Parts: sequence; structure tokens; C-alpha cells
Amino acid sequence: MNLRFLRYFGLCAPLLMLGGCSTDVFRLFHPTGPVADAEYRYTLILVGVMMLIILPTLALTIIFPLRYRKARKAAYAPDWSHSLGIEIAAWGVPFLITAVLIYYSFNGIYAVNPYNPKILDSAASTATAPLKVDVISTDWQWLFIYPDQHIATIDDLVVPAGRRVDLRLTSTSVMNAFYIPQVAAMMDAMPAMYTKDAFLVNKPGTFTGFSGEFSGAGFSWMHFATRVVPTADFENWVNQVQASPKQLDYTAFQKLAQPTVNIGAKPSYFSHVAPGLFDKVVQAAMHGVVYNVPDSLTKGVADDEGKAGAKAPAHS
Repeated sequence: MNLRFLRYFGLCAPLLMLGGCSTDVFRLFHPTGPVADAEYRYTLILVGVMMLIILPTLALTIIFPLRYRKARKAAYAPDWSHSLGIEIAAWGVPFLITAVLIYYSFNGIYAVNPYNPKILDSAASTATAPLKVDVISTDWQWLFIYPDQHIATIDDLVVPAGRRVDLRLTSTSVMNAFYIPQVAAMMDAMPAMYTKDAFLVNKPGTFTGFSGEFSGAGFSWMHFATRVVPTADFENWVNQVQASPKQLDYTAFQKLAQPTVNIGAKPSYFSHVAPGLFDKVVQAAMHGVVYNVPDSLTKGVADDEGKAGAKAPAHS
């Protein structure tokens, strides 16, 4: 066995290892719902179009040096100045590819635009009004307020299957990015203002959501469950939360908004949520209300989950 064969065999080893990888951990490859499906489809189209540039360029990068190298004694034409074929390839092909990219990018942006995703116009039922959920990111938890149901949860987003969900998002302090890769487009939650997002899932399931924007020491634990349940189960769940002894007014929220690392995303539930709480949080941030992170918490959370939990117990 010669050394050249061993070198080629060594290059194949990484490909063999990649062959055993599963796509299950890559949530973007398993979209659920019209918004995520559209994002996935347009991403594949745009990547495929870009490959029409990248792959031929890589191939020509190899072919040209091999074909026109000195040892091959290729033709030498110092007076050459023009080639119609090259001009067409150099200008016409990029123009066509750019036009295709513009077309699909334009349609994709409007299809999944978080403020008004057109893809949901035909997918959502017009007989049922969208479910409204107000989302507030704190350091480092997610608070979900259901204004029409007068309830709220921590790190547990429960919605009915087959019903459009309209979100308003804000933050108490730093910017976070609300993201459910299999379900909803990423959208920033920023203090002193609110943004919007929307999604729809037609079948029950549980999906992982998290913050896509680094926001401090507890960022790594800033996860939440997104549970899509049948309509009847959602109504029963709402009734159970409405019976919770915990209530949420602005005073209770100020305690809740203190920096907390909720390891394991343990949920909490509140009934009798004060009307207009979301707007009051936005106004408070506009007037400079902040929730400072103590130095001891910043240092402690860097050790391990056990120590972080001891220094910053989660709400039960």
C-alpha cells in the first residue's frame, strides 16, 4: 500500500464520520407550520441558485490552472482582446441569477414577514380570531401574557393547534431574540418598544424556543417550551391556569423581573393578570426602569448548573 493511497484514504475519513450524523438536532431541517415551511423552502431555493455560481467557479478554479499551465504548452495569444462568449457568461449569467434571487427574496420576505406573514392568510382559519400573546423577556426568563384569557406563564408557551398566534414582544432590559426554529421566524424583543411576530401550527407537538441574542450570564438557560395542543385541551389548560393562586400585577412583575436563571425552564403560572401590564412594562423601560444584575450572580453562573441554581433559584 503506497503513501498516496493512504493520503486519499485519510481525506475520506471526515466524510465517513459526517455520514453518521443525524439531522434531528438541526431543528431548521424539520419545519412545522406554514411560516417555518416557507422559510425552509425559500432558503433551499436561494442556496440552490447561489450554487449555480459557487460550484462552476470552484470547478473553473481547478480547470484553468491545469489546462493553461506552462507545462501543458497551452496556446499563447498576447493580442487577444475580446470574446463574445465570455462577455455573455460574465455579464448575462450573473444578471439572470441576480434577477432570480431578487424574485424569490422578495416573495420570501413578504411570505414570512413577522409583522404580517402572507403565508398565514391562506393557511389560518378566518372563522377563529387569532390568539393574542404578549411576550416579555427578562434576565433571563420569558413571560407569556394571554390578555384575553387574563393569565400568564413563565417559560411555557401553550397554543391551540390550527389557530393563528399573534405576538407582541418587548424586553425589560437588554435586547433578546425570540426564536422557535421549527415554528416561528426570529424576532428581536427590545426594551422601551414592542415588535411583532406570528405563527401557526396545524398539529399538536412540543417545540423548543430560546433567545437567539446573547444577553448576559443566564443566556444559556433562556429556553422555553412551545406546546401546541388540541383546542379542547387548550381551553382546559386555560381554565386550570385561571384557577392558579398566583396573581400578576405590576408589583408582582417587578419581583419577577429581577435577574433569575431558570435552569431547566421550570414553568410558573399566574391568574388575574393586570390589564395593560405589557404596555406598562414598555412605558417603564422608556422612563429608564432597569433591573440590575448583581456581580455575585454574574460570577456564580459561570461555574456550573448546580452552583448557578444555588445562587439564582428559579421561580416555582
